[in-house]
Amino acid sequence: MKRILLPTISVLLFTNSFAQQYSSDSTKSQHIQEVIVIGTTKISSKENKPLGSIDEYLQKSAKVDMIKRGAYAWEPLINGMPTERTLITIDGMRIFGACTDKMDPITSYIEVSNLMEASISSGQEGSCHGNTIGGAIDLKRNKMMFGQKKWNFNVNSGYETVNQQKIFGAGTRFKTEKFYTDVNFMTRDAENYKAGQNIEVPYSQFQKINISGISGVKLGENKLLEAAVIYDKANDVGYPALPMDVSIAEALIASLKFQMLPKSDFLKSWETKVYFNTIMHRMDDTKRPNVPIHMDMPGWSKTFGYYSHLKSVVDQHHFLLNINGFYNKSSAEMTMYPEDKNEKLMFMLTWPDLRTLAQSLYLEDQLNFNQSSSVRLSASVTMHQNKVESEFGLNSLQIFYPEMKAEKNRILKSFAANYQFDKNGSQAGFGLGYGDRAPSVSEGYGFYLFNSFEKYDYIGNPYLKNESSLEANAFIGLKKEKYSAKISSSYFHISNYIVGKIIPHLVPMTIGANGVKSYTALDYATLFNVSLSTELRITEPLKWTTQFVYTRGKDNEQGNLPFMSPFSYQTVLRYERNKFSSEISVFGNTEYRDFAPQYGESETPGYAVVNANLGYSFPLGHAKTYAKIGVENVFDWYYTTYSDWNKIPQPGRNFFINLTFSW
Repeated sequence: MKRILLPTISVLLFTNSFAQQYSSDSTKSQHIQEVIVIGTTKISSKENKPLGSIDEYLQKSAKVDMIKRGAYAWEPLINGMPTERTLITIDGMRIFGACTDKMDPITSYIEVSNLMEASISSGQEGSCHGNTIGGAIDLKRNKMMFGQKKWNFNVNSGYETVNQQKIFGAGTRFKTEKFYTDVNFMTRDAENYKAGQNIEVPYSQFQKINISGISGVKLGENKLLEAAVIYDKANDVGYPALPMDVSIAEALIASLKFQMLPKSDFLKSWETKVYFNTIMHRMDDTKRPNVPIHMDMPGWSKTFGYYSHLKSVVDQHHFLLNINGFYNKSSAEMTMYPEDKNEKLMFMLTWPDLRTLAQSLYLEDQLNFNQSSSVRLSASVTMHQNKVESEFGLNSLQIFYPEMKAEKNRILKSFAANYQFDKNGSQAGFGLGYGDRAPSVSEGYGFYLFNSFEKYDYIGNPYLKNESSLEANAFIGLKKEKYSAKISSSYFHISNYIVGKIIPHLVPMTIGANGVKSYTALDYATLFNVSLSTELRITEPLKWTTQFVYTRGKDNEQGNLPFMSPFSYQTVLRYERNKFSSEISVFGNTEYRDFAPQYGESETPGYAVVNANLGYSFPLGHAKTYAKIGVENVFDWYYTTYSDWNKIPQPGRNFFINLTFSW
């Protein structure tokens, strides 16, 4: 497969017959895709908390929820599915976390200061950059573009009382007719937060710094070269829902992109990017009291990759071709330190230095029948290879799988068809899709990974088949001058659904664990979700929006799947006139009754939380200034949600202030 990947990269880098519009988004779908605006470089009164985390922005989507293990680095769920079944990219780049406990989702290595928007796709609509079951999130960088010579500066600061969080950031932007650059940084420093009724949640502190830079140069009338880098480092991150904390999580993400606009009626745009990212993540429990045996668990992930997009138009056909590939190295280990210094250290590889090589071809055709209706057809094929590089790690797994080989090859596929109609404010659409995925590193090759939610040690299974999904989706909407409404629904039938199965005769490695599970596959599982969003313009300055979501998942024996959203709701009443804005919102869940006890879940009471904020924009010298103050959880309720790991409580009453200066 290396012989396939490397020549393909060389050809794509030096071919000049394709092009990409500098300002276009070559992956954006017109079908049921949601875009959440992110970023602080432009002062906006529309955000309830401009300096909130990426996680808080993503939670606004009807398709996204979060598994929370603390106050930092929540794990996104798309259509009720965790990160094994979804795809998260930054500007199309594949990035893989380095933590066996999923403490470092890709969203944790970025900041609002360097992102423009999050593009959320459901199911196979998100398969452009890789294989997925539940959907995809592509986080798009914020940047200056070519134009008249100009400098921009911004300074951001914030404070939150619930955890004494201090936020500070600054950035500068510069552009000319042939060059642009954008550099910014942001820091966050938070203590333990307090849940409702002023109850402190220990081990929930964190510190973080994020630095980002992006520069572009015009090579000719229609050519652009762009370099970008992100450096992110978090220290002393507590995870109250887990038995371990994180001493350091560090990421370096770099890319080089070439874009061209060909002078052709057929070829419209070409974009090629090569990228590299490396992540180091270290778990430890040295700050936890009464630990039977201290452990140190570092992990590493390095990814080299590329993609090349070609867009062309033939009559009513809008084609997109994406050739992409990556090579990832993932390894993790655990060292246990006995209290008796005379005893030997215990060591094992929890990820056995696994190498993953993937090469994909994706083709899309959007056919516009007329001004009001279109259909999008897409298909992809991926050659996927796993190889265990460590002989020690291979020997460890061969204890359970004596005939196991070091190398495993797979072919992954996806197909999708979506129709959309939009005329005179009436919208409708439906789609069908098929996709499969390879098991994750933990599912295929993990070695005694402790799941603190279920209280079991997990062992990977290299013989797992591809997990595959048949899906159907539909939506109907109405959009008028003063009101709009949209109802969307998706159904997934997932074959070879990967779960853990108890192995009775094995003894757990973790003290206090209930036993050992090995990853296996159910015959199938089904998942259904439905959402309703409405917007009503009561008067010119007063707007009322609502959102309702329900998700239900069942296995082949009609048992409940975990982390399925009960009936959830949020409603926002917003007033905005001239430089002033105010907002009051209510969000909550009904009681979580359809829980999955076989996966460690239990019933969770319903809740309703009220938030309020005020914002005002005003000049301060030569700067444009925007101030936002607000209070979250106004009534200081003590509550937990269905997706809170081990039922950790959510933050109580929180007063915050965000200040943004731009000139």
